[in-house]
Amino acid sequence: MNRAGTVPHMPVRNALEALTLRPTVFLRSAWPWRSLVYLGGGAMLGCVTMLCVVVLVLAGALLSIVAIGLAAYVATVLSGIVVARMERRRMRLVDDDTLPDPHRPVLRPGVRAWLSVRLREQVTWRELGYAMLSASLLCWMDSLVIGGVVYEVMTTLGAPFYMHDEPMSSRLALAAAGIPLTLVLAWPVTAWAGARAAMARAILAPRAHDANEKLIEVTRSRARLVDAFEVERRRIERDLHDGAQQRLVAMRLQLGMARLEMPPDSPAEKYVLEAENLAKQALTEIRELIRGVHPKVLTDRGLPAAAGEVASTAPLPVHLKFSLPGRLSSAVEVAAYFVIAEALTNVTKHSGAAHAAVNGRVEEGRLVVEICDDGRGGADPAAGSGLLGLADRVAVVDGTVALASPPGGPTTLRVEIPLSPDEPALSGSPPAARGARAP
Repeated sequence: MNRAGTVPHMPVRNALEALTLRPTVFLRSAWPWRSLVYLGGGAMLGCVTMLCVVVLVLAGALLSIVAIGLAAYVATVLSGIVVARMERRRMRLVDDDTLPDPHRPVLRPGVRAWLSVRLREQVTWRELGYAMLSASLLCWMDSLVIGGVVYEVMTTLGAPFYMHDEPMSSRLALAAAGIPLTLVLAWPVTAWAGARAAMARAILAPRAHDANEKLIEVTRSRARLVDAFEVERRRIERDLHDGAQQRLVAMRLQLGMARLEMPPDSPAEKYVLEAENLAKQALTEIRELIRGVHPKVLTDRGLPAAAGEVASTAPLPVHLKFSLPGRLSSAVEVAAYFVIAEALTNVTKHSGAAHAAVNGRVEEGRLVVEICDDGRGGADPAAGSGLLGLADRVAVVDGTVALASPPGGPTTLRVEIPLSPDEPALSGSPPAARGARAP
């Protein structure tokens, strides 16, 4: 509260809220003037829209035998986009909350791609409806309000200048009476401006399905990026497997043959043996790198074999059980493989488990992969254990990740990935191999 003991007003964000201000505060504010400008602009915009639509419709009717007529009709439909864009900017006069553009971005270049996206959006047709409403009704109501204000001001405040047959006292009295009447008109003008802006916001504001369309497009874009990355990973894997790895294998063979040709216990033999060991270590490291980039066994033999290769490198026994009706699509296999690899890495580093198990199966059109361990539990996705990265990777293929890890264990990571109806695994391919590993 201030010193006078009154509660200060909250910041006013739109014309309707301005009506709740004290009369003296409201009349001193810019809201009546902003409302007047908003309604004046609405009247002009509606009249111009009506004129343009009439011209476009007539042009389409007269030129319907050629392509220009069709273009005129398309321009008529798209005129709502222009009107809505101008209306969103004009609404800042009477509403401080910016109205976002609900149109989704056009990813492909060219006019045809832009037209294809815009004509299929529901928001385009809502904007056309608003443009027609503005041209046929709202602009006339705006004109009526503006005309009423102008008429009142001219007939009262302008009385001393045009009522020459009346005494000056009567003219001054009428002008004096026009001052409070003009001030009173500030409330209905602001009320209509606020109501009109609220109506426009209700029509032009983004809807849930508009957001869903954008979300679908973003998801598709992310999936395309992941596919592009996956193609690049496979190229790198092929280059490493067929290039650097083969050269290291050849180098080891050459060093081994050179060592056999040397006299026993010669000084050079020690260095050749050391070089051979270094080549062996480099070969092991590059094989690990290839497995991390994109395992060749996953492409050649499928998910169970690739999971078995990951399990074979784990320092603890890992039991594998896969029951798949056939090979899965590449995207699903890659996502599931990296989930298994990351999960077993987490088990090795953080769980203190003595045993782990990987179970993969298809249930009701979904691939279900469960990774369990008998460790200490208490896994926290927010602790930087890589689980958030797994969730992001699985989300690209519309999958879900669930984690159960009570303190003291056990920990179970469950991943579900939906399979499309034309999935190879659901089309009668031969069953995938099952495997188990216990070192």
